Amino acid sequence: MNQPMNQAMNDAAPSARTLARAIAEGKLSSLEATTTAIERLRAAHELTHCIIALEAEEALAAARAADAAIAQGKANGPLAGVPLAHKDMFDRKGKIASWGAQIRADRPAAEDATVIARFKAAGALQIATLHLAEFAYGPTGHNYVLGHARNPWDPTRITGGSSAGTAAAVAYGAIPAGLGSDTGGSLRVPAACCGIVSLKPTWSRVSRAGAMPLAPQLDTIGVLARHVEDLALALGLLAGPDPRDPSAAGLPVPDYLGRLHDPIAGIRVGVDTVLVGEAHPQVQRMVETVAGILTRLGLERADCRFADWQTLDHLVQLVQLPDASAAHAAFLRTRPGDYGPQVRARAEVGHFIAAVDHLTALRARGIFLERTLRETFRNIDIAMLPILADPLATIAELDVRGGAEVQAAMGRVVKFTRPVNYLGLPTLTLPVPREGGLPNGVQLIGRPFAEAQLLTIGQAYQREVPPEIARPL
Repeated sequence: MNQPMNQAMNDAAPSARTLARAIAEGKLSSLEATTTAIERLRAAHELTHCIIALEAEEALAAARAADAAIAQGKANGPLAGVPLAHKDMFDRKGKIASWGAQIRADRPAAEDATVIARFKAAGALQIATLHLAEFAYGPTGHNYVLGHARNPWDPTRITGGSSAGTAAAVAYGAIPAGLGSDTGGSLRVPAACCGIVSLKPTWSRVSRAGAMPLAPQLDTIGVLARHVEDLALALGLLAGPDPRDPSAAGLPVPDYLGRLHDPIAGIRVGVDTVLVGEAHPQVQRMVETVAGILTRLGLERADCRFADWQTLDHLVQLVQLPDASAAHAAFLRTRPGDYGPQVRARAEVGHFIAAVDHLTALRARGIFLERTLRETFRNIDIAMLPILADPLATIAELDVRGGAEVQAAMGRVVKFTRPVNYLGLPTLTLPVPREGGLPNGVQLIGRPFAEAQLLTIGQAYQREVPPEIARPL
């Protein structure tokens, strides 16, 4: 292997796009990249408890096959030979996903989830399955069945959830990117907690076929990464219609990578100072710091107002709670003891929400989306809000096992994320400048299917706030 590339692998943990280019040009083999990724993933797991299953022998065999195909000119996918790992909630042919739970499918999957299949078609390898909150139903990284995830910057702190393992592994530099999902903040919260980027696409932009459902009316599949360019690359591969998922949007998929360097001067970013004022003062200052960076990059700051935020939060719960409870109804009746206390408490609540309220909330979505676009986005292109309402919490502080306090505690964590799922809008997570402290993040919220614009802004932002590799402070 080329020695400078080897050193770069060890020091910089390159992007998936950079790795793919190095493998294609013969500067690095897939076997070498995969061996390094496995070693890093083991180290990350010792610190963060990020792995569900490490598939080292399968991964190394796949890497050898990838190298052989590349040598013969038979592999030219944009991720050929690149090792990745994903949240363990996606079907893979011949395997049973853990769902982060004791309860899981009773037989191996007959085919890959669409997102897994599309990564495979692009040449990517999967080397492990990664930690998630039980049934992806928790925003903190706690899992009372499999053990809690730990933050690579400070193992006493939460990783965020439910895509906890993916965030921790990416932040540590073990993998450049990985799949997650977002029903109420499960991409954005762990990205913020671990100091990386994520993209929650517009609801319906990416197929959910073969993904474990939590609340299908809200579930969104997306990617966590260190580099915005990898979000653009991944979305270009994953987005688009899918006959296995009738809800997947049939709109054309833009060239997200090709648009990464579009001009951003004059894009108007709105800040709802009233809503942001409900966050901790330290978080408010973080929002102002990021707003200052964006204006230096040429964006124009403006005021905006989410007048219905509290109502949106009530409505999203009327959608989510019964939707999730319906998926768990049979198991709650027959295997209640196999649930962790937190998820069981949350899953039971949905059974007490009237069907008329659930259906009213569903019918109101279009009205509130139209109102938000007409009023909140009237004079802006994107909106910016915090992700976490508070500075990064410890695992102990949010160790709420069950009971009445669960809903309030979880509600505070997803205060700024959950309503966006109701609206179905795309959001890009950006890390705030750490200045030597713990990570946190903000979200840029776009109009429907405005992912290309968000990614363009994110690419420019990373020139000012470069990706970091997480190690305990």
